[in-house]
Amino acid sequence: MNFILLIFFAFPLATIIFSIVLEPVLRNPVRVAAITFAIFLVITFAFFDTMFLIATLIYTMLSFVVAYIVQLVYRLKNNRRVSDDLINLNMRTEEALNTLANSNMLTNNSLNICNVCGRPRRNT
Repeated sequence: MNFILLIFFAFPLATIIFSIVLEPVLRNPVRVAAITFAIFLVITFAFFDTMFLIATLIYTMLSFVVAYIVQLVYRLKNNRRVSDDLINLNMRTEEALNTLANSNMLTNNSLNICNVCGRPRRNT
């Protein structure tokens, strides 16, 4: 009974937690899965028989999937942060251009310069 709880509950939970913690450090789901495989391979031949090797492969796949999901979450989080920065930069640029255009319009009107093309206006 304890062996079944270990295989179906403790090891998968430890694999999930290990993958979540290790993915931001290594930033590569394949490396996380490889480390998980190496650890469970040692556990397989040290404490269990070769039938546990099937469970080791399943834990490795679980580790890869969890690490990949964590990587996607971090990418989405960083992309959102980058897009927010770009939106703020765009808003600041528009405000600066509007301010420059308003001051330029005042200057151009007093110098009799066209606001659209910047050429001097003809006196008609």
